[in-house]
Amino acid sequence: MEIIAQYGNTFLIMACIFGFFMAWGIGANDVANAMGTSVGSRALTIKQAILIAMVFEFLGAYLAGGEVTSTIRKGIIDADVMADNPELMVYGMLSALLAAGTWLLIASIKGWPVSTTHSIVGAIVGFASVGISVDAIHWGKVGGIVASWVVSPVMAGSISFALFISVKRLILDTDDPFHRAKRYIPVYMWMVGFMISMVTLLKGLKHVGLDMDLGLGSNFANAVPVSIVVGLLVAAFGALLLRNIKEIPDEISRFGSVERVFAVLMVFTACSMAFAHGSNDVANAVGPLAAIASTVQSGGEIASKSAMPWWILLVGALGIVIGLATYGWRVITTVGTKITELTPSRGFAAELGAAGTVVIASATGLPISTTHTLVGAVLGVGFARGIGALNLRTIGAIFMSWIITLPAGAGLAILFFFLFKGIFNP
Repeated sequence: MEIIAQYGNTFLIMACIFGFFMAWGIGANDVANAMGTSVGSRALTIKQAILIAMVFEFLGAYLAGGEVTSTIRKGIIDADVMADNPELMVYGMLSALLAAGTWLLIASIKGWPVSTTHSIVGAIVGFASVGISVDAIHWGKVGGIVASWVVSPVMAGSISFALFISVKRLILDTDDPFHRAKRYIPVYMWMVGFMISMVTLLKGLKHVGLDMDLGLGSNFANAVPVSIVVGLLVAAFGALLLRNIKEIPDEISRFGSVERVFAVLMVFTACSMAFAHGSNDVANAVGPLAAIASTVQSGGEIASKSAMPWWILLVGALGIVIGLATYGWRVITTVGTKITELTPSRGFAAELGAAGTVVIASATGLPISTTHTLVGAVLGVGFARGIGALNLRTIGAIFMSWIITLPAGAGLAILFFFLFKGIFNP
């Protein structure tokens, strides 16, 4: 308790700096989940994607980033173990933020899309197991996170594969693809509206303290009718837009006009995915920051939950936006162009497959990584065109970076934990 009282302001300043650094890493690395497919399919330029993501990631992070957040990230640590030594919680969360931010910086420089969730989880497991006690960790939670390495990309890849096959059979591989596109694309637009609404309601608004209570039981059951209506509105708006798109003969490809229709659709999916992503993943940066702030401000009492001050969300939201603007292009390029060649129709299938996976995971409680989900979705779309359409060298590098993420976060956190302990506990 004495250490908290003596160095409280120092800990808060360090927490803000490290939290901002971690949020910068999320912007530089994880925002490729929302923007990579749109850029790779040439539906948006990198500048347009960054502008859209800056607006919608910020709105998602700040408006729907969390009224209350669990201070012990995802329930991985047993807070009671540190009740007598609250400074260990502070050292640990500072170490976790700095370690995860450092790993995200390294991955972003290399252009590797890694999971920010796995980075912070690996860091927390590292400092807790070595610096406090192996018994302080809820290992069941960690096992679930490891399982998501396989679950999320396989599920997203399967959904995206099925979606692109349906696009090929219903639209692309027909005698009159343009008019078939005008007939069927409003159905896909309904699916986009439905899925994105479900993502936002299940993963976003729960952070604001808004309950979707329509008297139907679970949040999932309450979100479905709202999302059906949103989907119908999106489909109606899309049908109006389609009227203005005329078929232009293309000497190179007979699908030019069709892809223009899908490009319109992808602008909408990009905005919505950015909002949902900002609302969900800002917690990776602000969760540990809120833990430190509540411990310091309470004079050393470790609470299992804490009210989320507006300034903490602002730190997270600004960090995400600045990270995206300064360094996001590297990972956007990897996801959008280096795994497989994307067109607007393929990019749409990948983005909707990823959104569908997030919705299913939210409903069933599966642990999931948005990075792994979107990379899996892009792989599924590429695989629908045959194994030769995939860049196996890039895929191998991405998979290796995924495997390294947990131990890298853990190792760095252990190093920083003992460094802070040595400085403040001489």
